[in-house]
Amino acid sequence: MTIEQFKKDYPVMTRFCYLNTASSGLLGEGLMEWRQNHDIDFLIGGSQFRLSVDQTLNSVRTDVANYFNAANKEVFLTPNFTFALKTLVSGMDKDKSVLLLQDDYPSLSFPFYSSGLKVKTIEITADLEDRILQEFNDNTPDVFAFSLVQYISGIKLDLNFINSLKKQYPDVLLIADATQYSGTEMFSFKDSGIDIFGGSGYKWLLAGYGNAYLLVKEAQQNNFYSNTLEIEPLEQPFLQSKSHLELHLEAGHLDTLNLGSLGYSLKQLSAVGQKEIEQHISRVATYAKEQFLSLGLLDGTIVKRTVKHSNIFNLQLSDKQAQLLSERNIVFSKRGPGVRLSFHLYNTEKDVDKVVKILRGNPK
Repeated sequence: MTIEQFKKDYPVMTRFCYLNTASSGLLGEGLMEWRQNHDIDFLIGGSQFRLSVDQTLNSVRTDVANYFNAANKEVFLTPNFTFALKTLVSGMDKDKSVLLLQDDYPSLSFPFYSSGLKVKTIEITADLEDRILQEFNDNTPDVFAFSLVQYISGIKLDLNFINSLKKQYPDVLLIADATQYSGTEMFSFKDSGIDIFGGSGYKWLLAGYGNAYLLVKEAQQNNFYSNTLEIEPLEQPFLQSKSHLELHLEAGHLDTLNLGSLGYSLKQLSAVGQKEIEQHISRVATYAKEQFLSLGLLDGTIVKRTVKHSNIFNLQLSDKQAQLLSERNIVFSKRGPGVRLSFHLYNTEKDVDKVVKILRGNPK
C-alpha cells in the first residue's frame, strides 16, 4: 500500500487541514468497516461469538509484538495506557525513588505521586539529556519515567542516549510513555534500553479509543506484585493460563472490538511500511521546523536544542492568528503557552505551506 492510497482512507482530510493527531488520530473507512463487521458477528452470534476471544486477543498480541519487535510474552493488552501504568505502579515497592520530567504528561506522573513513591523532577531544557545524565551521576534514581515525546512542546528524547543511559545504569528501571511516539518511527523493544514501553492507540497508531499496549521486559515482570506470586496460578480453570502480570494488567473481560481495532491498524501501518512512514513524517517535520523557525514562532528551548525534534510543534501565536487558522479549516489544539500543530502520515509539506501563508500574511 502506498502513502497516497493510505491517505484516501481518511475522509476528514478532504474537509480540513488536519494537524491535530497529537490530540486524536483519525478514523479510517477500512477500520470503520472492520468494526461494523465485528459487531454484526456479535449481533448474530451472541456468546458463541466470544468462544474465539482468546484466539482474537492472541492475534492482536502477536501484531503488537511484531510491530515493536518484542516477544509475545512481553506484551500486555489494556483499555488505555493510563490504566496500565497506574496498575503497574501500584505493584511497586513503595521505597523506590523516581525521577520524572517537569510538566510531563499528567497521566504519566500521577501514578507515581499518588502511590506515595519518592519523586523528584528535573526541568526540560535544551540540554535535557545532559541534565538527566548529571542527575543520574549525582543521585541515581531507582526508576526513571518519561514521555519519549513531550505532549506540549514536541521535544523528543534521544533514543541513543536512553540506550547508553541503560548501559551505564543497568539497575535503573526505565519506563517510557510512547503514546506521542509510537507510529511515527521504527522502534525495536528488544534492542532498546527501555524496560517498560507503552501507549494508547488512539493517536499516531490510528486505532480509535479504548485500546493500549504495555511492553514489559521478561526479566522485570516478577518485580511487580511480588506478594501475589505465592498464590499463582489461580485455581479457576479460566484463569490458570494467565501469567503473573496478566492477572493484574489483563484482569476481567477484554474488548475484542477496541483491541481488534489496534490489531487492524497495526497491520495497515505495516502494509505501508514502517520505514516509509518514518521517512515521510521526518521529511514533513523537518520542513515544518525550518518554516516555523524562519517565522520566529518556536520557543527558545527548541531553537537551541541540537537533538532531532519530533513532528509536534507549539507555536507562539496571538489569539487573532489562532482564530485565523481555525477559520481556514486548520484543525489544531491549544496546549501550554501556544498553538500545537502535529503532522502525521496523511499530512504533507503543502499543509505546512497553508499554515505559513496565513501567518506570514497576518503577523502578530
